[in-house]
Amino acid sequence: MVFFCLMAKLFTTIGLSAIVSLFAYFMVLVGALVIHATVTYTTLFRLFTGLNPKIFLKKMEDAVMFAFSTASSNATIPVSMETATRRMGADNKVASFTIPLGATINMDGTAMMQGVATVFIAQAFNIDLSLSDYLTVIMTATLASIGTAGVPGVGLVMLAMVLNQVGLPLEGIALIMGVDRLLDMIRTAVNITGDCAVTCIVAKSEGALDVDTFNDVHAGEKDEEIHLRPASQ
Repeated sequence: MVFFCLMAKLFTTIGLSAIVSLFAYFMVLVGALVIHATVTYTTLFRLFTGLNPKIFLKKMEDAVMFAFSTASSNATIPVSMETATRRMGADNKVASFTIPLGATINMDGTAMMQGVATVFIAQAFNIDLSLSDYLTVIMTATLASIGTAGVPGVGLVMLAMVLNQVGLPLEGIALIMGVDRLLDMIRTAVNITGDCAVTCIVAKSEGALDVDTFNDVHAGEKDEEIHLRPASQ
């Protein structure tokens, strides 16, 4: 209730036009994230593996939905591991290294959010950013995304550091806080898609990717069965 009152006061102070600008910010960031996942990742995947990116995206459905619902790259690690190994055929020795590493430093979606959010906040407060400011935003957002923890909502905390580097008011974070939860869910799905794409690329380059398993659209759909032998008397 307190948060709602603070947001209402903020919008009445700035004006209703802020809502339209917020919607534009939301759509721009969603569009950028979707393009990054469906164009950038798939192009790199096709280029370095020679495999069908449509099959890759199809097999990512479960992991993407889990990441979307939890908004946590760390919580999605087990699902990403299973997707990369059982469904896509990557060797566990590769996936067990690239997936946890990617959940720690591969935060492309977070870096994109921080860049777009910084420009949005600067426009909301009528502050012009110079070319050096934009370069600072790019560098700081990239470094901040590498050090961002894979937990929900931490992107806003790191955004404060980016805003501070270019002299923007930290109060601007309140403008995007209301829609950031949904955006956090989307960018987490983008992040884990990149983790699995890189896992397949590395596995293919090391000869540790089972191409037959990858091309089998039903691979990994059955529950894994574990048979235990009775202990010897």
